[in-house]
Amino acid sequence: MPNVELKQTIVDEIKSKLDGASSIVLVDYRGLTVEEDTKLRKDLREGNVLYKVYKNTMMNFAFKGTEFEELKDHLEGPSAVAISYEDPTAGPRILKNAAKDFKNLDFKAGVVEGTYYDVEGIKKIASIPARDELLAKLLGSFQSPISTFARTVKAIADKAEETGAETAAVLAANKVEEKVEEAQEQTEE
Repeated sequence: MPNVELKQTIVDEIKSKLDGASSIVLVDYRGLTVEEDTKLRKDLREGNVLYKVYKNTMMNFAFKGTEFEELKDHLEGPSAVAISYEDPTAGPRILKNAAKDFKNLDFKAGVVEGTYYDVEGIKKIASIPARDELLAKLLGSFQSPISTFARTVKAIADKAEETGAETAAVLAANKVEEKVEEAQEQTEE
């Protein structure tokens, strides 16, 4: 296979991997040991994130005309790409956790759901919890007011039962009558 055809095959492979990607992060992996790289690849694979090392020129050609085109400005030195398909924050988050342990792993830039982020921006994106964790927090925040409301309704029902009122509405009406009487007494004075 001639060299040009081989290069075009690699560019096409990269383009096919870009299809359907929700996020892409470029990192400089220079200085990682074999053990560190193996652990990083394992963690990314478990998070359903594709991690590959391609030549910068091949990635540059593949990025042209796509939403990831702005990343071409960061294709200097050794570059690896982490591509997330399902959870857009999975790749950045896993890489950030790995960078804590592997001091030689550096972010370059990224694109998440069509938006370009520089080094600082992609680090902030990496701080966003996983979708499931966010949903759990959201449901927890819903649960608190609903629980409070349920306890309040139960307290009103208990109070109605203690006073012999047939319904909570009767209890509420009695309260309103008491307030009206108090207001009338105050205006008479």
